[in-house]
Amino acid sequence: MVEGASGLSELVGALVSARIIWAMVLAGKPVDEVILNGLLPHLAAGDLVADGGNSNYKDSVRRAKELREKRIDFLDVGTSGGLEGAEQGLSFMVGGPETAFKRMEPVLQSLAAPNGYGHVGPNGAGNFVKTVYNGVEYALLLSYAEGFELLREGPFELDLGQVAGIWNNGGVVPSWLLGLAAEVGGGETGRWAAEAAMEAGVPFATLAVALSQRYHSRRESFAARLVAALRREFGGHPVTAVKK
Repeated sequence: MVEGASGLSELVGALVSARIIWAMVLAGKPVDEVILNGLLPHLAAGDLVADGGNSNYKDSVRRAKELREKRIDFLDVGTSGGLEGAEQGLSFMVGGPETAFKRMEPVLQSLAAPNGYGHVGPNGAGNFVKTVYNGVEYALLLSYAEGFELLREGPFELDLGQVAGIWNNGGVVPSWLLGLAAEVGGGETGRWAAEAAMEAGVPFATLAVALSQRYHSRRESFAARLVAALRREFGGHPVTAVKK
């Protein structure tokens, strides 16, 4: 049975200690408002708070420290799968104490795709892995978009949906994104991934180009429109017309 609550204090009061509370809000100040300002005053030692949004991993390290001082566990849960994943099974990349992960594992297991979740390291690791994941996603989007733009502008009149379907059955480039391309014929995490690569001294040429393409997707090229359409399909991201 599902019960509603009119506010965070009522929500916390309706749960039995030791509580597990999972927040899914926009990254940045909204997470602090919900977790540190809204929930924390009503929590007690032994409670567990999870952040399932696309937070910066450095913010997750800071929040974990503040909660740990109150003997409250914190998990940063990098979440992927989009709208279809909510029905078919999501992917969870979890950072935080092993004991806290074990407490929350039954919840994760019930929502994840088979073998689609795991404890990847200490606090911050979950969001860091998700940040890099999003960078790879951007690069894949760019590769598909540029390939289909070349097919569209090439010397033959091709059914791009048919081509996507053929590519996605056999060969070495099939993926869920390509499957969406067959059907359809910005966030900050890409920038954070590039910044993390710079800090670590790791080459990131493909990611940098893909991030640039994300900015370019606000323009009117076919490749840009395809990127926007795919993002709408897998994540429900809004598509807006470009002002001319």
